[in-house]
Amino acid sequence: MKNRYSASDAERYAKSKDGCNTDLAIRTYTSRLIGQEEDLVLHGGGNTSVKSTITNLLGDPCEVLFIKGSGWDLATIEPQGFPALDLNYLQRLRPLEQLSDEEMVNQFKTHMLDSTAPGPSIETLVHAFLPHKFIDHTHADAIVTLTNMAAPEARLKEVLGDKIGILPWIMPGFPLSKKVVELYEKQPDMEAIILLNHGIFTFGESGEAAYSKMIHYVNLAEDYITASKNRAAAVTLPDRQQFSASTILPLLRGALCITENDTTRPFYLLLNQDKEVLDCLLEKDAKSRYTTGVLTPDHVIRTKNYPLWLDIQNSHEEALTTTIKSGLDEYETAYLNYFTTQVQDKGVQRICLDSKPRVILIPGLGMITCGHSEKAARIAGDIALHTLMAKQKGAGISPYRELKEAHIFDMEYWSLEQVKLGNTPPLPLAGQVALVTGGGGAIACGIGRMLLKAGAHVYLSDLSRKRLGKVCDLLQAEFPKERISALTMDVTDKKAVQEGMATIVRNLGGLDILVPNAGLAHVASLEELDEDTFRQVIEVNTMGVFQVIQAAIPIFKGQATLGSAASHIIINSSKNVFAPGAAFGAYSSSKAGAHQLGKIAALELAPHNVRVNMINADAIFDDHGIPSGLWDVVGPDRMRSRNLDPEGLKAYYRERNLLKVEVLADHVGNAVVFFASNLTPTTGATLPVDGGVAAAFPR
Repeated sequence: MKNRYSASDAERYAKSKDGCNTDLAIRTYTSRLIGQEEDLVLHGGGNTSVKSTITNLLGDPCEVLFIKGSGWDLATIEPQGFPALDLNYLQRLRPLEQLSDEEMVNQFKTHMLDSTAPGPSIETLVHAFLPHKFIDHTHADAIVTLTNMAAPEARLKEVLGDKIGILPWIMPGFPLSKKVVELYEKQPDMEAIILLNHGIFTFGESGEAAYSKMIHYVNLAEDYITASKNRAAAVTLPDRQQFSASTILPLLRGALCITENDTTRPFYLLLNQDKEVLDCLLEKDAKSRYTTGVLTPDHVIRTKNYPLWLDIQNSHEEALTTTIKSGLDEYETAYLNYFTTQVQDKGVQRICLDSKPRVILIPGLGMITCGHSEKAARIAGDIALHTLMAKQKGAGISPYRELKEAHIFDMEYWSLEQVKLGNTPPLPLAGQVALVTGGGGAIACGIGRMLLKAGAHVYLSDLSRKRLGKVCDLLQAEFPKERISALTMDVTDKKAVQEGMATIVRNLGGLDILVPNAGLAHVASLEELDEDTFRQVIEVNTMGVFQVIQAAIPIFKGQATLGSAASHIIINSSKNVFAPGAAFGAYSSSKAGAHQLGKIAALELAPHNVRVNMINADAIFDDHGIPSGLWDVVGPDRMRSRNLDPEGLKAYYRERNLLKVEVLADHVGNAVVFFASNLTPTTGATLPVDGGVAAAFPR
């Protein structure tokens, strides 16, 4: 690992933070250097601090501890990410015999100098009690790998030298802070403290000194592991059915979905098929090596202690679902037994977290990580990859020694750790994946907006990259970019549609909501209607709906095989299905065909818990500057026939409906969300979104 400290860069950074405390500016600079190294810190792991003096509101000097705040990433942290606490007061807490976690947090909050600052790290007292000006703490992979081996104390001394202190696993908080400073005071010349199964602290009187020691000791550990590396031999998979991600992921996703009190919580699944991962899973002793516990209990809240191992490649196709179901059942039974045992042994009461795995290892396919949000799945994936690599590298040195489950439980069910899971009620479509075709138009924009607002990940597909890009740009200004995906796809091309569906499954594990919305309009009387044009409209408006529904069926059926969550097809039909207009035969008849396909799909797919409903919208002209493709075609003719300008045409259609309202794309989006939210047990229904057009009442 390279030492990235540069005195000139540090000086430039400090100058760029005009008005910032100099110590804090340097603290921020070296913290960012640490945060750049994933092998040091992952997703909130580790913390840094600096002791300094500031002038308070009364003009008095005040000694403070600036320490990393909760929720900040060291890689991108800014000075405001370090709350300042009254250092003298914190140090006076040391003589206390006991300090509960809740009271400790209260003391932090009541002795912060800025009530609006983020909450300080739970390890604040370690930083306060140690005397050094700068303190760095990381969960360095190489260090933690050495601590998860037999006789770790002797090995650490051999590898890192005598200027280190070593402590056994101790829960973070007040007891750990006292043990750390007591250990340091016994050997004041030590340069680092290693916490078994946890990480490393380094310190110094300058930011460079603390950071350089961190890199030095981590490099010693990395060099030792690299020199001892003995790659395990790979095995060859049996010559049997090699199941694809498109087959496996929907089955897993359906089986993993949590259903409680008529509420479903699906998972996003992220598949890692990197060569290094695939190679690890094919090693001779891969199952026993990689199904051991976490590197550090700090990871358990993200990944559970153990991954699930599924050897599906040894299953014939007809036994695939049985293999998956039995594997998940065994995993969940083991988790519940672990929870029950720990609660009984400790004599405590806890609410059991869900028993689903967060990491699934499948030789021949890869590593799958799960989360109710994409962020959670990605965090689990990053941690799981580092864990896999650490175990692989350490295998040539010593067998893996995992931490006792009693310690794992303490961390997993620690109230201060569970805060990371959040307690905000999930949005109604959180964890769900939606595909909206015709994604470059106004109605798709409104549908996408409301699906995103309800918590879904939205794929927008369109044949036009330009139109699609405009819609995605607009939505990404409102919602997180990672929840919006563009998919260039021709709904009339069967291969393109199948490839598009495979991409969605490969990226997130499945599909929950399909909104066939792509449409093509043409104005011509039947007498004048060109046959080729008529076929083109039918291809998009009817065949396009057929193609995407047909391609989605295997995904929906796979998710339903081992799960109970409903999937949804919501077809954007048209007011013209019930109230067609003259010179609009191609559009009206093709939309009627799509509408009828929806009814047939409702009949055929109900056994697989797929609900199919239709929305009949009318007179939606644009959405936040995104034009309607239909009105681009129809509008000029309608304006000429009524001698109206664009605003006059909008007013005409507003006054035409019974409610005298302007119908917006967001209204269509609300209707989609209504159906997709399972608020009623409805399938085969038609919902007008037109302000009330009597001629178009469903009948």
